[in-house]
Amino acid sequence: MASPRTITIVALSIALGLFFVFMGTIKLTPRLSKDAYSEMKRAYKSYAKALPGLKKIGVSSVLLRKIIGSLEVGCGVVLTLVPGKPKDVANFLLLLVMLAVLFFHQLVGDPLKRYAHALVFGILLTCRLLIARQSDDRPEREESREEQHINDQEKNKVKQS
Repeated sequence: MASPRTITIVALSIALGLFFVFMGTIKLTPRLSKDAYSEMKRAYKSYAKALPGLKKIGVSSVLLRKIIGSLEVGCGVVLTLVPGKPKDVANFLLLLVMLAVLFFHQLVGDPLKRYAHALVFGILLTCRLLIARQSDDRPEREESREEQHINDQEKNKVKQS
């Protein structure tokens, strides 16, 4: 039987991965929803206008939208399908994307309801990453406790003799 920690990580990985594949696809193509795609185009135009430095380095609103959409799709696929450490890398990249998206929303003065999803999914990505990292650290702590316990027993034997 899988541990609750493993079940949580797998459930979060699949749910977050599918969400980001969906959202990234909406940014890249109008096939899923023409209205959502049009809204994304409009939003990224306002982000690019608010950051004139992007234009100076040659990043247009279309390129910015495609970069973020591609990152979301790619990292979402990794979170959903690829086992091991690549999930943590994808998780971290998506967390950086969510921070950038939150920054963009704040920059253009969007109300909370426009970026609440980015906030929630950023928190979920943080929780998934913390739970995944915690499971890696735990066996080392248990080993060090066992070593400490053995050392304490040996000291007690020496004191008794």
